[in-house]
Amino acid sequence: MGQDHIRYDILAQDALRGVIRKVLAEVSATGHLPGDHHFFITFLPGAPGVGISQHLKAKYPEQMTIVVQHQFWDLKVTEAGFEIGLSFSDTPEKLVIPYNAIRGFYDPSVNFELEFDVAAGEVEETDSAEITAYPLDEAAEAATDESTEKPDGPQGGGAS
Repeated sequence: MGQDHIRYDILAQDALRGVIRKVLAEVSATGHLPGDHHFFITFLPGAPGVGISQHLKAKYPEQMTIVVQHQFWDLKVTEAGFEIGLSFSDTPEKLVIPYNAIRGFYDPSVNFELEFDVAAGEVEETDSAEITAYPLDEAAEAATDESTEKPDGPQGGGAS
């Protein structure tokens, strides 16, 4: 087989990241998630362009997952990534995540999932800000366990 000089693998992953960008842009335009839709977004906290507090970077050095569900604010979508406000234990946090840092996107309401091969060195530089999230196992547990502390905020969306 010949060498892939076009790099179809990279083109395909970029196209699938466009799905995430389009979905988040639609949510940004309306200010809420339609129906029962909600998103588990897994990303590399140490990737270039992802801003994170030193405390959380130490706590979750490998990967983090946020759950965008009931409460969020200031969702801004760009070509390179997105920014979202979430609250954890009454503490508002601003997250900035470049699409190239995303390892997974899952909408359990319709069983839709995207996975990406991402290495921390592959992510392009973007602006950064503080970030708050949970690792995947805690996020999934928080999304389904009513006794788990839920984040709070002024309007639909959120994370857990």
